[in-house]
Amino acid sequence: MLRLALLSIFLLAFKATGSLCAQESYFSDVPLGIDWIIVPEDNPISDAKVELGKQLFFDARLSGNRTVSCASCHNPSKGWADDRKFSPGAHGELTARNVPSVVNVGLHRTFFWDGRAASLEEQALAPMTNPAEMDISLKDLEHRLSQIDGYRKQFQAIFADGVTAQNVAKCLATFQRTLVAGETTYDRFRGGHADALEGEIGRGSGIFFGKANCGNCHIAKVYTDHKFHNIGTGLDGGKQDPGLARRTGKEEDIGKFRTPLLRDLALTAPFFHDGSKATLEEVVDFYNEGGGKNANLDPHIVPLKLSPEEKKALVTFLREGLRSNVYPQIEKPRLPE
Repeated sequence: MLRLALLSIFLLAFKATGSLCAQESYFSDVPLGIDWIIVPEDNPISDAKVELGKQLFFDARLSGNRTVSCASCHNPSKGWADDRKFSPGAHGELTARNVPSVVNVGLHRTFFWDGRAASLEEQALAPMTNPAEMDISLKDLEHRLSQIDGYRKQFQAIFADGVTAQNVAKCLATFQRTLVAGETTYDRFRGGHADALEGEIGRGSGIFFGKANCGNCHIAKVYTDHKFHNIGTGLDGGKQDPGLARRTGKEEDIGKFRTPLLRDLALTAPFFHDGSKATLEEVVDFYNEGGGKNANLDPHIVPLKLSPEEKKALVTFLREGLRSNVYPQIEKPRLPE
């Protein structure tokens, strides 16, 4: 993997392959707080790949019955996520877990709540082949796209082998890596503006990194430790979603889920992998009470004993202190016929 040290270097990847028009579609400025994006060596960024990935992301023809696209669940108007607890797939069947936002997804090291995909490229194909989601075979996907002149020509211009499922994944992953948001109040504070954290936002920040110990797992400035924790979500009649254990087979990993990013958290309700909390207030109450008691509960999850005023300040920090000023807003692309 090639880790680019600075986002400015990441942006130069666009410049090295042509004009900056695609980059300028997603960034009004280089946002504070985002210093690197993980880009695989075998999938460098190019304008053409970003544009093709954008089209594919919004195209329902990537589903078997042509009814849902990636954007159906990762909706730009809903924080690039969904405002429902679970989301319907091509046949109306609901997803087993809440849909996470794809903003800043290039910061992740593993993908899906249980970390079962090691790259965005691997992740991109999984919903398409899942019968409960987009329900299309990779063979049918390749055949369908190769029959669309506009897509066939774009793939041939970028890839020597033209339309393949792996090249679809590369384009989708490349587009998603450009969905970058940052420059929050807390980013500005870390950037040297000491007066950025004033009033209740500042008090909430102190609680976040102090009494509430949120920073143990949501490490500034990426707001994740890239690890998996059992906080007691997904409990149902004594049973719990296996989470990480489904991948590792280890009993101690039952109920563990990846630590999510927190920038623009308020835009992506409901919260947690099971969509069980509808508001940030409910999230704070859950942690304040010590999470959901179970045999594998993370030792960091303990009752916080926050006062009503402290809880209110913490919610303010989560809602306003972590809200990005630079956020990806794009128009739905015109799709090839």
